[in-house]
Amino acid sequence: MPKTASSLAPELRTALPGPNAQRIVAADQKDISPSYTRSYPFVARKGSGMYVEDVDGNRFLDFTAGIAVCSTGHCHPEVVAAIQKQAAELIHMSGTDFYYEQMVRVAEMISATAPMPGPHKFFYGNSGTEAIEAALKLARYHTRRPSFIGFYNSFHGRTFGAMSMTSSKQTQRAGFAPLLPGFFHITYPNPYHPIHGTRDVVAASLEELDRLFHTTTPPEEVAAVLIEAVQGEGGYVVPPSAFVQELRRVCDRHGILLIADEVQCGSGRTGKMWAIEHHGVQPDIVCSAKGIASGMPLGVMFARAGIMDWKPGAHASTFGGNPVCLAAAEATLKLLQGGLIRNSAEMGGYMMERLREWPKRHPTVGEVRGLGLMIGIEIVSDQAKHTPDAARRDRLVEAAFQRGLLILGCGPNTIRLMPPLIISREQADVGLDILDEVIAASK
Repeated sequence: MPKTASSLAPELRTALPGPNAQRIVAADQKDISPSYTRSYPFVARKGSGMYVEDVDGNRFLDFTAGIAVCSTGHCHPEVVAAIQKQAAELIHMSGTDFYYEQMVRVAEMISATAPMPGPHKFFYGNSGTEAIEAALKLARYHTRRPSFIGFYNSFHGRTFGAMSMTSSKQTQRAGFAPLLPGFFHITYPNPYHPIHGTRDVVAASLEELDRLFHTTTPPEEVAAVLIEAVQGEGGYVVPPSAFVQELRRVCDRHGILLIADEVQCGSGRTGKMWAIEHHGVQPDIVCSAKGIASGMPLGVMFARAGIMDWKPGAHASTFGGNPVCLAAAEATLKLLQGGLIRNSAEMGGYMMERLREWPKRHPTVGEVRGLGLMIGIEIVSDQAKHTPDAARRDRLVEAAFQRGLLILGCGPNTIRLMPPLIISREQADVGLDILDEVIAASK
């Protein structure tokens, strides 16, 4: 029998936050670093599939996937079994000084999906930030060039190299100066928010790049350009493919490496294994994390084999490529290739079909955009002027939480939808119905 809408809906047993959640939030405020940002007082206890239960027994429908991490859903039985089996055999020896068969197996599985031709070589870390740091170090080492170019509103991580490339929010950089030298930024082409009023956002961003070469850093000193094929933290912005393609040509012309940050947009999230595939572009280096291991801490950086020419000891990680995390990645990759990437494309298309009408029905919805299950809903105060409304977006995120739907914001005023790739049409309808009602009722 098909599941009914009521059986798929969130179940709230207490006012939110419940008493147990209130107690833990209070203790957290006393004991835990205030640098963490929390969108609302949700205290997770357990998860299964598309749902997470809090410490008061309230069941939520999850459209966040733990920030695009739980690609196979919460506690997928095949991922759990792989973790348990590996944990019973070997937890750690250190891939820096010894060998793991799992390192090779996962590398071969990912290599078969790579967006550029092989052979490839792999480096394992514990997070997306570590994958980015490894890519930056490798690019400098291989090219012997000092500089990098990234994009405004990008997010690549919080350690010094990744943070120097990050340009998403001022608070992520404030108080940490001086950041690393040799890091430059240009405008990420966003058709909904064109710079200087121009309609040709591709030409405008390319002109910025050319101006940078002529006034600030010569191209022969640039090691790499780092780009998110779909901008994540910056607002779930899909750039015109023509821009990414011309960027590849510019890099080729000047001997500059192209690094694809696929930490959030990769691992099947956009309906293809790698988001850059949508643009028909082959990168030189790819950074992956988040959804690649269904919630276990794993970062992966891989490159064309000829680029990874650094010597032993040049870069390493004690915990990177941990066998338990790699077991989770192996199970995840099998599930992605076994149908979840296809489901991401199909369900993303279904959700976008519903959402496409929202700007006509809701005056506070400016634009809906995305690829696969990486969808952004931009909230505005004036549709004609595309005026961002961050305060309303934040109220909508909180209101959805109060209805049992977990969503998050990104950029200054965008709601991001990034459910696990296992989502069904019925679950998508339940979540979108809640959000539709929340937006309609907002003031």
